[in-house]
Amino acid sequence: MATDKVTSASITDSAVTNAKLSFNANQFRNIMINGDMSLAQRGTSISSVTGTNASCDRWRFAASSAGTWTISRSTTVPTGQGFATSFKADCTTANGSLSAGSILRLSQFIEGQDLQYLKKGTSSAESLTMSFWVRSAKTGTYIINLKDRDNTRVISKSYTISSADTWEKKTITCDGDTTGAFDNDNDWSLEVHFYLVAGSTYSSGTLNTSWNSQTTADIAVGQVNLADSTSNDWYVTGVQLEAGTAASDFEFLPKSINTTRCQRYFQKSYDLDTTPGTATDTGVYWTGGSSDSGNNVSFLPSYKTTMRSSPTVTGYARDGTSGEGSYFRSGASGNGAFAAHMYGQNSSSVYVNIGASYTAGTVAAHTTLAAEFF
Repeated sequence: MATDKVTSASITDSAVTNAKLSFNANQFRNIMINGDMSLAQRGTSISSVTGTNASCDRWRFAASSAGTWTISRSTTVPTGQGFATSFKADCTTANGSLSAGSILRLSQFIEGQDLQYLKKGTSSAESLTMSFWVRSAKTGTYIINLKDRDNTRVISKSYTISSADTWEKKTITCDGDTTGAFDNDNDWSLEVHFYLVAGSTYSSGTLNTSWNSQTTADIAVGQVNLADSTSNDWYVTGVQLEAGTAASDFEFLPKSINTTRCQRYFQKSYDLDTTPGTATDTGVYWTGGSSDSGNNVSFLPSYKTTMRSSPTVTGYARDGTSGEGSYFRSGASGNGAFAAHMYGQNSSSVYVNIGASYTAGTVAAHTTLAAEFF
């Protein structure tokens, strides 16, 4: 006789598994987003970089008195590891004589509310292990720095590129920090920095290899000068930061999931691989209506996912002009000023000025929505 009773005898460790439940207990173990550098919504190549810029989503490239660079999403990858893309920094103007404040680094900032499981600031604080694939024409010592922004605490670790122009896998482990908890909010709490250049302001002390209050001179001691030759480049992919003392295989996520996670910080009306500012009608918003007293026609851009915070909204006309939208009305057409007058994490209201009062004006514009930390 069949029974619908569930007993301890009928449920055993061997009978109930994650696979049977279609659940992976280790999913999203990688703290980093877009660690395989597969998404580059802002553009797959950006040249003449001397300050702060971004190519691959979630990654911030910052340069100061450290030469001039082209950053890009590259298809040069380690063989047989499953990667299709990497981040590349290519030196186009060298700086062989660094100033004290010279700095070049690739960074990602992580929300505090996504880090609570690490139990930082308690006696049970989790260790962290970072693994990645790296390649450069410049051999020598490089520095990775983790910074707890909420408590101004840092730890730095070095790694060595041993062979020029050769992919090498690196793994570093940091002990858990029992001092200072991460804030539980949508602001950034953890900074992860790959140093590529460090002037004496950041490198004149003793490398701080344990969690401590920040001493700037101890952050990047021993860092090579990647900016000393236009022959220098640097690639990285497969960046994974996870709880524990061992590195697991890189966590490949479906593109749809990686895209949605990135779009929490940046999204656009353009197709994924179309650089904002491109002259195209693909994905453009069209709307018609009466202008208001200021000669503006409003519309509501659609959000692909909830954003981290109320975003900065930028408009582009059909011809790619930033800060404008296109309009059409009887006897006239052209570009008019674009502005956002209401915006939040899930919706915005924007308008295009059509140049005159009209009852049937039509406007068209692309938008980007940015809620990144830079």
